[in-house]
Amino acid sequence: MAQNLYGPRVRMGNWNEDVYLEEERMKDFLEKRAKGQLLIQRNRRLKRNLLRPMQLSVSKDGYIHFGDNVMLVNPDHPETEAELVLPGDLSLCMTPDEIRAHLSDELEVPCGLSAAQTRTPVGRNTFAVLSAGGDAAGQVLRYGQDFCLGIAGGFDNTMLYLSSDHRTLLKSSKRSWLQEVTLTDDVSHLNCWQAAFLDPQLRLEYEGFPIPANTRILIIHRHTNRALAAHRHLFLSTYFGKEAEVVAHTYLDSHRAEKPKNHWMLVTGNPRNASSTMLDLPQPPAEDTRAVEQAMGLTMQ
Repeated sequence: MAQNLYGPRVRMGNWNEDVYLEEERMKDFLEKRAKGQLLIQRNRRLKRNLLRPMQLSVSKDGYIHFGDNVMLVNPDHPETEAELVLPGDLSLCMTPDEIRAHLSDELEVPCGLSAAQTRTPVGRNTFAVLSAGGDAAGQVLRYGQDFCLGIAGGFDNTMLYLSSDHRTLLKSSKRSWLQEVTLTDDVSHLNCWQAAFLDPQLRLEYEGFPIPANTRILIIHRHTNRALAAHRHLFLSTYFGKEAEVVAHTYLDSHRAEKPKNHWMLVTGNPRNASSTMLDLPQPPAEDTRAVEQAMGLTMQ
């Protein structure tokens, strides 16, 4: 029967190299921790910036203005083309790649986008309405007028713009292979968007009219003439969990009208509570059809 003839103080093998290697590992760890380069430190910094609470602009006249901070929300609607979907109101969010985010302290360019189930304004879903040319801060945004959507993501001295371009064999969305929508720091014509009225029969009549806040509109890419769309049935595994894909593609029904996938709202802040949005306000009784049905006794039991 074999017996252990060595005591605990006996050193075997390359013990001297192992000691020096352990010291070098500890020294490297302490140096990275002092500089804030550990993965856990970068992870916390990124989440702190992207999830930083933001305050949306409050519309005093009911319209959207250049310079306003808004949320882009795809309103909840029944999805008939798929059984498994992401329900509720979905807000357009910045979605950086998790691996690239750990390798650098700055946001990747181009940066991805997704639609998430959140109605709270934070750094990753608060966009600024910017003028496509010239200084138009404070002026009312109108239907058919070029504008840009910029986002800082909670970072200082950073501005990325919502951009898109024609799809190619090497550049398309991850799930649907349609026209991709990204965030970039390049200032070009690919960052220009236009808002269109929801009803196609009244679209020309509403050209040049101010855009009401918290109202369903279409957001169309000027260069490709494709509307922004949210795919509730196509999921992305992102840094923050399961979210929906966002592309630039126009979906038309049998009446040649855009489907709810292309419907978006520019949501402003709640004047009663600085930390909430207009989506948190209860609907007036006149607009709540369920209250009317209950009053008339038409609710199905």
